[in-house]
Order: sequence, then structure tokens, then C-alpha cells
Amino acid sequence: MEAIHAGKTFDKIFLKQGTGGELASELLALVKEKDISLKIVPPAKLDSITRKNHQGAIGFIAPVEYQQFEEIITRVFEKGEDPLLLVLDEITDVRNFGAIARTALCMGVHAIIIPGSGSVTITPDAVKTSAGALLSLPVCKVKSLPVALEKMKEFGLQIIGCTEKGSDRMDELSLSGPLAIVMGSEEKGLSTIVLRIADKLAFIPITGPVKSLNVSVATGMVLYEVNRQLSAIKK
Repeated sequence: MEAIHAGKTFDKIFLKQGTGGELASELLALVKEKDISLKIVPPAKLDSITRKNHQGAIGFIAPVEYQQFEEIITRVFEKGEDPLLLVLDEITDVRNFGAIARTALCMGVHAIIIPGSGSVTITPDAVKTSAGALLSLPVCKVKSLPVALEKMKEFGLQIIGCTEKGSDRMDELSLSGPLAIVMGSEEKGLSTIVLRIADKLAFIPITGPVKSLNVSVATGMVLYEVNRQLSAIKK
């Protein structure tokens, strides 16, 4: 609780099943107020994490501070540039996340947006896989991805969902101007609500016998196309 009051950014907190009392109630109220992900877990889960006296609660502090995407969009517009955001719809693999962040930093993405639950978070392994990119590229954790996407629309960003269910080829869409690219999870792809919210649904044309791409590879291909189009406009 002292760490929360001190402004530390938590990825999640585990609380032992059956924990009660005044302190537990105070912790639960604080977690709700600060919108921190909390899971009630059996004692064995906590014991497997540490042999020390955890007193029924373990918190995981994020290696970096999460930022607000609204502030980033505003700053980018104030610089006279078009925002380019990368939204990850429940990506869960740490290595994919790290690889995506590394590519995003190289391709000029201004920020990565992840949901507060059901998604990978910034861990030391993710930072390592990203070759340190996650220490430089802003990451924003949002409570509701659909609400965040609607807010991006209010800022004037075009929402492009990358999915094999798309009706447009990615390389035939106009990807200039304020833009948010949404990549789906490794197993399910884009969620149903994101499919409804997106302004355009686009697919990457595949000619080989295997009809699916690793999400980090697909992200790199999409971001390359964005940069290719921007370079063509500048010429």
C-alpha cells in the first residue's frame, strides 16, 4: 500500500484467498481506486513466487511508467506531426511483445497501447527481447480498449484493424495521416468489438501455402507499408 501511495506503477497484485481484516479491505479499496489489476489466488501460488513472508499479498511493479495516450497524441500534433499509434489487442506472448516494440521504435511509432487485463505487460524479459526499446518507446495501459479506440477517433485518428477477415489489402489502403494500427492476439486475432469499431479492416496478402503470420512479423510488415507510403508522399 505504501508503494501505491508513493506512485509506483503496478502491473498486477496477487492477494491470497480468504485474506480478510482491515488491511485487506484498505488494500482492495486502494486497488479499485487506482485501477490496478488484482487477482485472488490460492496460497500455493504466492508460495511458489517467494519463500519470504509475503503476508498474503504480492505486487509486481512495472519496469517503466505507463503513459497516457491522450497526452502523447496532443504532443505529436503540437509538433506538427501525424500520430502513429500501435494498439495490441490482447497480445500475450512476452517475446512477441518485445519484438513488436523493437520494430515499432525503428518504424517511428509514437506509442504502444495495451489493455489493462488479458494482455502481456512490461516485464524484464519483454525489455530484454525488445533490445531496450521498451525503455524508450512510450507504452500506455488502458482500462478499456474499445473506449480508448473511440477516444482516438475523437482525436481524428483512423483506426485500421489488421485481420485475415479484412476486405482491403493493406498495401492498397491509404495509411497516411493520424493513424492507429490494431494487431490481434496470437490465437484469436482481433476481438469482435474491435472489428466493429475499426474504420477499416485490412489483410496482408499471402501467396504461400501457410495462411497465417506470426503477429510480430505481421506488425513489421504493416509498419513498413506505413513508412513506405509516407516516404512516397514526401518525394
